[in-house]
Formats: sequence, structure tokens, C-alpha cells
Amino acid sequence: MPLLGILARTEWAELGSHLSSEGVTEAVELSLLVSFCALGLSLVLGVPLAWLLARVSFPGKALVRSLVLLPMVLPPTVGGVALLLGFGRRGLLGPWLEETFGIVLPFHTSGAVVAATFVAMPFLVISLEGTLAGLRPAYEETAASLGAGPLRVFCTVTLPLVAPGLAAGAALTWARALGEFGATITFAGNLPGATQTLPLQVYLLLQEQPEAATSVSLLLLAIAMAVLVGLRGRWAGAGRSRATPTPLLDETAPSPGTPGPAGTTGVSTTGVSTTGDTTSPTGSPTGAAGPTGTDDPSGPGGVGGSWPLHARVTGFTELTLDAEPGTTVAVVGPNGAGKTTLLRALLGLTPRAHAELLLGETPVGSLPSHRRGVAWVPQDGALFPHLTALANTAYGLRAQGVRRNEARRQAQAWLTRLGVGHLAHRRPGQLSGGQAGRVALARALAGRPRLLLLDEPLAALDQTTRAQVRHTLRGHLAGFGGVCLLVTHDPVEAVSLADRVLVLEGGRAVQDAPPTEVTRHPRSPWVARMLGRNALAGTAADGTLALDGGGSLVVADPVAEGTAVLAVIAPEAVALHRERPHGSPRNVWPGTVREITAVGSRLRVLVTSANGPDLVAEITTEAAAELRLADGAEVFTSVKATEITLVER
Repeated sequence: MPLLGILARTEWAELGSHLSSEGVTEAVELSLLVSFCALGLSLVLGVPLAWLLARVSFPGKALVRSLVLLPMVLPPTVGGVALLLGFGRRGLLGPWLEETFGIVLPFHTSGAVVAATFVAMPFLVISLEGTLAGLRPAYEETAASLGAGPLRVFCTVTLPLVAPGLAAGAALTWARALGEFGATITFAGNLPGATQTLPLQVYLLLQEQPEAATSVSLLLLAIAMAVLVGLRGRWAGAGRSRATPTPLLDETAPSPGTPGPAGTTGVSTTGVSTTGDTTSPTGSPTGAAGPTGTDDPSGPGGVGGSWPLHARVTGFTELTLDAEPGTTVAVVGPNGAGKTTLLRALLGLTPRAHAELLLGETPVGSLPSHRRGVAWVPQDGALFPHLTALANTAYGLRAQGVRRNEARRQAQAWLTRLGVGHLAHRRPGQLSGGQAGRVALARALAGRPRLLLLDEPLAALDQTTRAQVRHTLRGHLAGFGGVCLLVTHDPVEAVSLADRVLVLEGGRAVQDAPPTEVTRHPRSPWVARMLGRNALAGTAADGTLALDGGGSLVVADPVAEGTAVLAVIAPEAVALHRERPHGSPRNVWPGTVREITAVGSRLRVLVTSANGPDLVAEITTEAAAELRLADGAEVFTSVKATEITLVER
């Protein structure tokens, strides 16, 4: 109704003359000057304040935020009184400002700017704080791991990602400053040409020329509506991108010789380029020189060499890790074991753990993340959403000082090598999960780091693509001059890619051995289950094993009494019976079938028991049919003592 009231009462024939009158044009010019100056002052003061509230924890933070937002709920006239008592000639700071700098704010244009800033700046702070708080730290942390310093990270990652929130807050701040009335008239007065802005002009015109006041009100209303329409819901978080989403592309790379959208050609499953000059037969990018222009593996700054690793990690995760150049260490363990904490400690990104880190002869544990030469691929890749796949891959090279064209050439070579070269000009939002994972892997490898940290890099890939990328990654790691730590839950990845397997539980190293040793003699129940084995923890006692979960187990191998061991039982060594068996089995328990899963041509059957351990048995489909197995069926499980392998814990 207020909107209809203004539209109905506006004298449209006189609108032009009302808005072009001398007093109105002067007020328009002054309002624009005051509002834009208030916006500039709000940006200078509000952006750091929003950053402080969003990113820094300090005592009294809730109080500071309340003070920042107070002008939004404070009556503007009361705000004007407060400003007058703070900055007026008889205020707390007014006399000092006048005597020291000759600045007098009340009844001056600068006073109108201060009043508008006081009322409008909270809109910028609250909008930008929410955007900064919602920005995932992984983007900035990944940029730092690629060699970008804090200023570069802010300018190339943080600022572009928070730009929509900053623009929305700036627009609302400007519009609010343009319409400010109460604080301005109380603190700065109503002086024509000095402090008489458009809202004050409307107030005066209402007394003498109500029709002209209606016309000027319509102008302010149109400006406010234009700002809100321009934001298109971004204030409420409902803004939508102008770009039309492109359907997710197929996971598989294009067939050899098929040009992609970027004008590149596809790669074969062996990693050999069909262009004939992009990759070598081994899959390494020929000419993908480091920053110095050489073809040797390069660390940050383009210095080739080998980088042995020595790390002593303390805190939540405690271990000492030594590895020779070219070593790939698979880090495995249950959720919460400290795997990601270990990687973040090596990057210097967590207060939970600290790493004394030596790469080659260089101690880097005290250096900031961007100077360590440690590249990181987080679980979700953390591709920068505002950059294309090519620009993402070239980011680390550009941070190391490589020229733009050379960085893009090397980046294209890495993308092609990993089978996503044809997607170089796509943004992350236009990539499937598997494609984004390969781009993230290419980005980390392109920078030729001294230490490579991969946090489940292949988890988003389908089985076929995972095998292809695993083959390519293995080829690269074979010639890598540094050490690679690979966090994984996939036993195939651990066995096929790693030279050593580091098993973590509760932040401590349970086992550190070659994959074959870990496979044969796992010391962790979790690892044994990951490998498809049954694992029962217990303590040796008089020729038997007292299980931690209750019950006992007869074993064939002699173990010193009191020794904590892990009994590893292969699923195929667990026999199932419908009747209690007689004869050689010395370990027999009644149980109930709870789950039947097909594994290739065989079946895995989970049997739970109230009087014994829960076991997984692997049998043929014929045996399952003969036993008439079904969920809930009552059976007996049996294990021969000679089929049990004991590993000291």
C-alpha cells in the first residue's frame, strides 16, 4: 500500500521539473558524494572487521559483533546523538580532532559521511562475515600448499570467492547510506549544499511542496528497488549464477584421436598421447619443464634433486617417519586414527599436531605452508570454483614464478596425461566427481613438490578409471624425486602403489612395513578386516587365546603366556555347518546368519554369536544352497587351530 500510495500520488507530468529543480539536483549531487564516500570508508573499515569476526577467535568476540550490529537496531536519531557526544565540539574526541588536525565533523559534509557510515557499514560487515565464514578453508590451504603466499592466496582465491557477498554488502551499504536521514540531521544538521541530502530535502519539501516531495521519494524508491533487484536474492543466499549448468560429462576419456572441446586429443589407457608430442611413451610429459625450463623433476623454484623425508610428529598424532626419495607410503587406519591430522601437521595447518620436518637437507617444519614444498590433494580435491581446469592446474606453477604461457603448456600436458585434457576449459562445477579428482591430482603433480600428500585421491573414480589413473600415478611416482604419503581405505591402492604401509590407530603407528608383510601379518584388527580377514584380539593363556571380546580360542602356535596377540583367520578357513561338527575342529561356536554378500563367484556370510566371536566365512554358492543358508538361519562355525595365524600386537 505505501508503494501504491506513492505511485498514485505522483504527478507524472511534473516529475521532470520536480527532479530537475536547483535544490533537488544539488541534493542529488551531495547524496551521491556522501553515499560513495561512506561506502569507501565502510570498505576500508568493514572488510578487515568482517575478516576478524569470521576468521579470528579472541575474547569478547560476541561483544564486538554486537557493537558492530548495534546501529542496525538503534534508532538513527539516537545514533546521531551518540555521534554528537563522541565527535562533537564538546564530545569526547571532538576537541582533540579540532585542535590537532583542524577537523570539525558536526554541520559539515564530512559529518554527513560519518553519520551515513555509522548506520550503513553493518550491512557490509554482516554480509561479508557470513560469506567468509561459509568459505571452505580447504581452498586457501590448498593454494598455500601449491606455493602461493598469503597475499596471493587472498587476491587470487579468497577475494574472487567472496566477491558475490562483498558486492551484495557493498550495494546494500551504499543504498542505506543514500537513504540515511535521522543520524545525519542530528549530527550534521540540514545545511543546503553541505549536509542537505535527498532524504533531508524530502523532509523540507513535505512542508512546502508535497507534490515535489512525492517525486523525490519516488526517485529514492526506484534506486532502492534497483539495488534489491540487482542483488537478485544474494542477501538471502538465493542468488543464482547466470551461467547455464553444463551436464556432467562421461567419466571415460575420449577415444584416441578424438578432438575435445579444447582442441586437444584423447589419451589411450596406457597414458601414451595420440598427438605424438605431448607425452612420452612412459606417460611423462615431454617438455613439461619445471620453472627453470629443464625436464628434470623440480621442486619449488625449479631446483631438481632428490628429497628424503624425516619427520617427527608430536601432538594428537605421534610418530617418527623416515623415507628415502621415491618412496610411497600408504597411510591406513580407521576413521579418527589421525591420518588427515598427520598430513595437515606436515603442511603446518593444524594446531592438533606439530611436525619437525626435514626434506633433503632443508628443515622446513618452521616455515609457512607455501614455502615448504609440500603439495596436498584433499579428499574432495578443493578445485578453485572460479578457475578453469587449466587455470587450476597452472596455479602452482604461476605461484612459483613460471610465465603464464609456459605454465599453461605444462598444465595442459598434465591434464592430457591424466585423461582430462579435453576438459581444460571447463570449470569445476561442470566436471563430474571423477574428472574433478583427476584435475586436482594433475594440479598437485604439476608443481613438482618435494613431498606429495594424497588424501584418498582416487576415491571418487569408478573402478575402470581408477585402474587407469592408478597406472599413470604409479608411473609418475616411480620417477618422483620426493616422498609420497597416500591416505587410502582401498587395499588395492595400498598394495599396488605403496612401498610401505603405515598403519595408524589412535594417533599412533601400529605397523610400518612393506605391503606383503602387512598382508601376511597384520597387527591391526582394522587392517585385517580391510584385507578381508577375520581378526580377533586376545591374550595368550595356557595354550589358548583369551579373546578381548569374551570367549577363548584354541591355537596351534605356542605363544608366551600373557602376550597380546591378534588371531588372523582367512574367511575361507571358516567352515559352516547346520549341525554341530565332530572331529578335527577344536573351535566351534553356534551362531546366526546376519548377512550374505556375493564376492565374485563366491559368497561371504557374516555369522554372529552370543557365545563366541563374530566371523565372516567365504563359501561357494553350491555349498550355500546345500546348507540352505538365509538371513536368520541358525548355523555352527568352526575353525581349525592350524588355520589361525597369530601376530604380536
